[in-house]
Amino acid sequence: MVLVVEDDRQIRRFLRALLTAQGYRVVEADTGKAGLREATARVPDVIILDLGLPDMEGIDLLREVRQWSSIPVIVLSARGHERHKVEALDSGADDYLTKPFGASELCARLRVALRRSPDSRGGDGPFTVGDLKVDLAARRVTVGDREVHLTPIEYRLLAALVKHAGKVLTHGHLLAEVWGPGCAFENTYPRVYMSQLRRKIEKDPTRPRYLLTESGVGYRLAAE
Repeated sequence: MVLVVEDDRQIRRFLRALLTAQGYRVVEADTGKAGLREATARVPDVIILDLGLPDMEGIDLLREVRQWSSIPVIVLSARGHERHKVEALDSGADDYLTKPFGASELCARLRVALRRSPDSRGGDGPFTVGDLKVDLAARRVTVGDREVHLTPIEYRLLAALVKHAGKVLTHGHLLAEVWGPGCAFENTYPRVYMSQLRRKIEKDPTRPRYLLTESGVGYRLAAE
């Protein structure tokens, strides 16, 4: 999924047509606040970000995202001065293209950004424990021969646990990584979604084999 944060309707329309034709699923946001909502509520593989947004500077959105996520971000901006590029790259952007841009070049840089994605485990391969297999690169979860279909938040929660398999993740860590920094949700949120995950993954959700509770602290994904 590609999240496009851009206030120019014509550019958004062009990007949607271009990326859809390349096989990508596209989500759009025309303001910074909408972009942050989409980035935290969904699980985008990459963000294409304009710096000149109507309600906030794109650089501020980038910095906020970088507080809790390593999602690849490609800046697409009319600001071509070197200092703008340096500021964006120093703030965590993975790449920077100036407008007007070439469609082929954008697609090539998008492919490079996706290869660098933290969710692409590359040589590490899929995570497997018992009958549970989680392939973050393919975004596929199976238990035995059964494919498990997860909501975006459920997937994000499971992906966070996979990245830290065997380690205890506190409620605060999960809230920040899955729902974003400074979220107003209470600690009951991880518990609610963990319960949903267990119903989909565990043979007996009341006696989990994989998704383990560390009482009063958080959760841990069994590593063996």
